[in-house]
Amino acid sequence: MKYKNYTSLTLFISIFFTMQLLHADNISEQNITKTKTKDWTIIPYAFSSDTTGLAGGISILMSGVFQPQTSFIATAFIGEKQDVIIDGELEEKSFAGGFFYFSDYKLPYTDRTFFSIYGLKSYFPKSKYYLDGSNNSNQDDVFLSSGESNFLNMKFEYVLPIGSGLENPQGLCHVENGFVICKRSKGGGKPFFTGQTSVGLKTFYQYDSLDSIEGLPDWSTNGLRFYLTHDNTDFDTNPSRGYHFQIQYSQDFGAGDSTQSWDFLEFKYNQYYNLDTFSFTNQNVLALSLWTGYSFSWNDNENIIGSHRPPVWEGARLGGFNRMRGYNNNRFSDKAVFYAAAEYRAILDYNPFKGSDLIPAKVDWFQVVAFAEIGRVHEEYNFDLLTDLKYDVGLSLRALVEEIPVRVDVGYGEEGANMWVMVQQPFDF
Repeated sequence: MKYKNYTSLTLFISIFFTMQLLHADNISEQNITKTKTKDWTIIPYAFSSDTTGLAGGISILMSGVFQPQTSFIATAFIGEKQDVIIDGELEEKSFAGGFFYFSDYKLPYTDRTFFSIYGLKSYFPKSKYYLDGSNNSNQDDVFLSSGESNFLNMKFEYVLPIGSGLENPQGLCHVENGFVICKRSKGGGKPFFTGQTSVGLKTFYQYDSLDSIEGLPDWSTNGLRFYLTHDNTDFDTNPSRGYHFQIQYSQDFGAGDSTQSWDFLEFKYNQYYNLDTFSFTNQNVLALSLWTGYSFSWNDNENIIGSHRPPVWEGARLGGFNRMRGYNNNRFSDKAVFYAAAEYRAILDYNPFKGSDLIPAKVDWFQVVAFAEIGRVHEEYNFDLLTDLKYDVGLSLRALVEEIPVRVDVGYGEEGANMWVMVQQPFDF
């Protein structure tokens, strides 16, 4: 079995920042020690991947900055030098950069409006780009390039005064031993009358320089996302019942240094069923997810520039640590997408690290997961999206570490196998 490494730290960081923990994608070597000052947690770390080479860094984080629901994290990292080719010349470059994140700050003079901001500045010696990611494309048709990958995103979210958002817009709830124990009006009730509903605006900017791909300019995108989300689960970190859905529209208007304008409309729905437990489990859950989307702006121009298509890291894409885990990251991309998945999640009664001093972090539980996924991309949004589907199956081992889900997923599809080390449950994205 051959394992293929994930090659874009940009996406992995966009996940880990929400979890307040630095963790590397497809880590083959890792050494994390945790020390705590009076107010801040300091985490030195080391990892190795085919994108970055051997690398390490240090991060600092703190929860409850200014307000109980806020968190802050910053990290700096650097890797060993690697040989890269830039403009036909052999050079030595290192993976390096920094990242910051500040989340869920309730704006002054408001009761239910929250602000988040996060950004990355980095250089990668090796990144993979599938510029032709159609459903029948060849997996070997991939471009390898060094270059910068930088982004800066902001989010403004308004929690509607309905359901559980009426009295608890911050979404605070007590967790004990990895299970939510507070009573709240979430977990499968009537939509909008129970659960928390939010509307929001996100700004996005990302720039990728392609040092090693001739004929293609650097790729820059910026714009706005408008969304509505409704969470009617019992515990957003690890739901056991209820449902969650979101509709989001993204638009790059072609302003500033944008490479080209584009848009993308997407819808996601997750459903969770709490099942009977066995003698050796504390919780059994069937988790289902459906995601679909369409880019109205994408035209039939064969040239990448001028087709008004989203970048390969945006829009209708499949493959990676979140959707179609048996395939390389962003392996498939086109105008339209359909994806569905099922996971059987079982939290074991056995936990060898509970109350142990062997590791410098609290581990509340271990979870064993079996999953199956289907999906495809297509040039039109029609019933052909449900034909010639790609598939994968896999197993996962997960743990709740410091109230953060950490997972190791192994997925197998038609093009081989992939292993991913990541944080957060995959349906949360």
